[in-house]
Amino acid sequence: MLIFFGYHPKFLTSNFTSFKTRAYFLFNFTRSRSMSQSTSIPKNLQRVRDHGYDNYMEVEKKIRKVLKFQDLILSQFNQTIPVSRLDILARRLGFKQHEAGAFVLKFPHVFEIYEHPVQRILYCRLTRKAHLQIEQQKRAVIAQIPDAVTRLRKLLMMSNKGRLRLEHIRIARSEFGLPDDFEYSVVLKHPQFFRLFDAKETRNKYIEIVERDPSLTVCAIERARERVYREQGSDAEDIRFSFIVNFPPGFKIGKYFRIAMWKWQRLPYWSPYEDISEYDMRSIEAQKRMEKRAVATIHEMLSLTVEKKLTLERIAHFRLAMNLPKKLKDFLLQHQGIFYISTRGNHGKLHTVFLREGYRRGDLVEPNDVYLARRHLAELVLLSPRKAKLDRELVGYRRERVGYDMENCRTDYVEDKSDDFGVENKGNVRDVLDSDIGSDVESDFSDDDNHSVEVEDVGITE
Repeated sequence: MLIFFGYHPKFLTSNFTSFKTRAYFLFNFTRSRSMSQSTSIPKNLQRVRDHGYDNYMEVEKKIRKVLKFQDLILSQFNQTIPVSRLDILARRLGFKQHEAGAFVLKFPHVFEIYEHPVQRILYCRLTRKAHLQIEQQKRAVIAQIPDAVTRLRKLLMMSNKGRLRLEHIRIARSEFGLPDDFEYSVVLKHPQFFRLFDAKETRNKYIEIVERDPSLTVCAIERARERVYREQGSDAEDIRFSFIVNFPPGFKIGKYFRIAMWKWQRLPYWSPYEDISEYDMRSIEAQKRMEKRAVATIHEMLSLTVEKKLTLERIAHFRLAMNLPKKLKDFLLQHQGIFYISTRGNHGKLHTVFLREGYRRGDLVEPNDVYLARRHLAELVLLSPRKAKLDRELVGYRRERVGYDMENCRTDYVEDKSDDFGVENKGNVRDVLDSDIGSDVESDFSDDDNHSVEVEDVGITE
């Protein structure tokens, strides 16, 4: 149908003052629909930065380098390494010449530089706080192995065939809270859940789920909806297929985008644990459901991680096994209210995907022991070097103070005893002190403390 608009002098009368055009316009009514604003989520959305997550990744960048140095030091004999050799080996980690020593000195709460008593050269080792943090993290990982078994079972159940490559899981083992020897401590020790085999066509090792457990097919977002439904009752009928959306500061939400989000939140979709191999995907409605199912799959995958974050490159490892779209970055940018992609950490080459609802004010909403142990390492990294210097001064002052107080206590004790036994020569009190109780006191102190006490004794005697 064609609608024709023209210009006529009578149009400029009072009845037609709104028409001020002097040209002829030809409109095709069938194309008027394409000229209207679309109510679907646009595919090319502008990325809006959230500085809270970017600052989090700036700390992660330092921690990642610190962990490389820790592994390098722990792999050496006696867990110590000369500084000169450390500079040579650090070049394999991407450091330039003389950068390793400067980097180690930035974190005195993690690394300790000391002079070898015999060789008289500088060595580097981990501090006592760093060793305690490593032990704390090891204990936390071992204690939550039953939870790691459940996470691995749910991850395998989300795949198409119920199996995933062993190498892909090994690369992401730290994010899912699996120990380094998970192939033995998790997979082989639980044959009732997992089966390890080699594929004939690719010669790759795979982990396969033995049997699907219906009780594990409940997603994290479904539990969140259930909590909201219990609190609000019938007012929460519209959240049956919706997600928790929290857009970053500065994100512009237009009228039509709001309508598109309203429609998308009410769109049904298939569960990530549901078998869709026999479904017909040729219709537009099925394709929309598959797109929303991909959002739910990534949401559930991030929920299974320890810190509710995972790099985009490691998510791409599971793309074919979980029916995820090809252009993952563009796909996730369409849903910036659910996920956040941070490019900090490796000069923009590393993309880390955060689950926005899992964090609040820079911390996890539901922290776990492994996360708390890793945060303890972040605290050691962020502590100021001046704080380490102040701690050493306080320790030295405390040792001197303890030695001084103990000296006074010993002197008073001997003087009292000499009065009881009738000792009149006060000048021989030092001889009585050194002969009777000197060995007992020295057994409670280290070599450094003994040295400080002996120096004071010599000064008083003279």
